[in-house]
Amino acid sequence: MEFYNVGKIVNTHGIRGEVRVMPTTDFVDERFAAGQDLYLKRDGDPLKLTVESARQHKGFILVKFVGYDNINDVQAFRDHELMVSGEDQEPLEDGQYYYHQIIGLVVKTVDGDELGKIKEILSPGANDVWVVQRTGKQDLLLPVIDDVVKDVDLNAGVVTVELMEGLE
Repeated sequence: MEFYNVGKIVNTHGIRGEVRVMPTTDFVDERFAAGQDLYLKRDGDPLKLTVESARQHKGFILVKFVGYDNINDVQAFRDHELMVSGEDQEPLEDGQYYYHQIIGLVVKTVDGDELGKIKEILSPGANDVWVVQRTGKQDLLLPVIDDVVKDVDLNAGVVTVELMEGLE
């Protein structure tokens, strides 16, 4: 089974078994809804946890898991990633992609020149930026805007771009 990160437990909260989670998902309300199954990343098999309740608190999500009613039960969860199974991922609208679908794609220009592979995605503000690893050159930073990204073909593993002046 494939798993994808949706947050990181950064600390415990109070004495009743709540944990403080830094979310790394665009679907916070869905991922941390009561009854949702999440998996704790650890050595060996992931631990399946069911959300009992969750609430926003100072930029974090405070999450309580079913059956974990005491701070001592959740202390070991600190600094571990929370994941969702690939089967539980939300379907996206056309033109939207999960990071794991984009990272590793080959980037080509509209003229057919291969630039490299996407190695990382940055989210600095208004739009994402794809970091393209190039052979023998510095990484290329591509803003994810319609003027630059012309086509994303997941089946072929290729992104077609038109480089604007100043990008290279």
